[in-house]
Amino acid sequence: MKKYIIFSTLALGVTMGCTPNNDLQLEGGLFMKGSVPHSYMVIEDQKSHKSYKIRNPEKFNLAKKQKEVVKIKAKFLKKSIGPGWPAVIEVIELEN
Repeated sequence: MKKYIIFSTLALGVTMGCTPNNDLQLEGGLFMKGSVPHSYMVIEDQKSHKSYKIRNPEKFNLAKKQKEVVKIKAKFLKKSIGPGWPAVIEVIELEN
């Protein structure tokens, strides 16, 4: 019984310590991608060169900042599926 309690405590500690942090700080250019009925706003990170689809661009009026380099704090919502399906984020704060 003691072995079971020790093992479960260790397993729980390892899984709690390995939970990913959902907050990101990104710096990069804002662009519109896709065709007219299916267009969406993305930020292309300057460091990793990955694109992230922005779920809430209207909250910070990001459409007016297209092709500008901005810094944002964002919450990671969904990971990338493959080419053409970027990871999805929600902007928490616009830093500049």
